[in-house]
This record gives sequence, C-alpha cells and structure tokens, in this order.
Amino acid sequence: MNLVIDVGNSFSKIALVEKETILYKEKCVTSDLAIRCNELLMLHSIKKGIISSVGFLTDEQLASLKSTVSLMTLTHDTPVPFKNQYATPKTLGVDRIALMSAASQLFPTKNVLVIDLGTCITYDFLSKDNIYYGGGISPGVLMRYQAMHTFTSKLPLLTPDSRDAKLIGTSTNASMQTGALLGTAYEIDGFIDSYKKKYKDLTVILTGGDLHFLQNLIKNDIFAHPNFLLKGLNYILEYNKF
Repeated sequence: MNLVIDVGNSFSKIALVEKETILYKEKCVTSDLAIRCNELLMLHSIKKGIISSVGFLTDEQLASLKSTVSLMTLTHDTPVPFKNQYATPKTLGVDRIALMSAASQLFPTKNVLVIDLGTCITYDFLSKDNIYYGGGISPGVLMRYQAMHTFTSKLPLLTPDSRDAKLIGTSTNASMQTGALLGTAYEIDGFIDSYKKKYKDLTVILTGGDLHFLQNLIKNDIFAHPNFLLKGLNYILEYNKF
C-alpha cells in the first residue's frame, strides 16, 4: 500500500493507494499532517510513499514524515512519464507535474487539457505525443471573493453559492456570486473552446477542491475527476520504482 500526500496552499490531502485504487483519502490542515500520517501508518501496512508540496511544509514536518516511512519527495528533477517542454521547468509547480503524469497514464495518445480548480486555477495541456507545453494560471474562486472584499470599502466577504449565480444578479450579494462563479465558468468555457479550435480531439479533465462549485455551470463536456492529482502522484511513485 502506498501513502500519497499532496500539500496544497490551503490544506493537505492524504491518500492510501493499492494497485492504482484509492482506498482512503482525507484532507487536513498542514500543521496536523505528520500526526495524521503517523496515525495511518500505525493502522495500515504502508511500505512507501510520495509527497508533493506547493504549500508551506517545514523541514521538521518533512523529517518527521520521512522518519516513519520511505518517502519520495517530488521535485523538478524527478523522472516523469512525459516530455516536459515548459520554458522555465524549475518554476513549474509540482502539482502541475503530477497532473500531467496522471494525464499521461490515464489518457495515452490523447490531447488532454487538465483544469485544476484550487487556490489558483491552472490550465495544463499534454499533447497526444505525450509532450507538455504549458498552460495558464488565474485566480481561484475563493481568491476572487477575497479580492472583491479586500480591495473595496463596502463589498462583503462571501462564500460561493451557485444558487445565486444567475445571469442577472438582483442584489449586491447575488451580483457578486454571478461575477465570481459565472465569470469563472465563462473563463473556463472560453479556454476550452479555444483549445478545441486548435485540437479537435481534445479530452478535458476538471479537478480540484472547487470542482463542486463549478462543474454544473460549465457548458462544455468535461470529465470530473476529483482525485486526478493523487492518481498522478501515485503513478510517479510507481514509475520511479521507488
């Protein structure tokens, strides 16, 4: 059984994977990560693991995890199952590397656009020739609400509510919901449409923590895959025969 850890900007995800099947997963605040992993290690026969971090993980936390299980750390130098053509590979987030590894494994010989709805929204493209070229990064849903509140004097801080995301918002709150949620959905549809014009046989994957806010607002056909990044991390672990 493999231990798969994804340290994000907002929280961390932990998964137990057996032969490519996710048997268990949870999310926790990163400060509790070592405690939760050690509890799982006491309950399950875990032989190896992988950790990916784009958030804040202290050296002490990482050392604590590595003291209890054989743990691979995903870096820009880790061998991956696709050809990376990103112009500045050292600046590429390891989360995006994991997503492209999942695309390479699950959709071989396909043009794949992976849209990750996290703290930021990332757009990443893998060609049918298994070449990664890059994509885009834009503010995530919660960041848009926070920006409207922080950079104005009177707009409230809201949480996403798709029931109010109608074309014409009839109150200030409803107008903000429309702008944040429909605006994001229109952005995503616009990106998908542009990719489809260039790549006719495009497969689109939607993943990430804000998937449930947005998947029903998007007009294009997509595959919703909430565990795509975890799958990619596990594939990298197995690919490296760690």
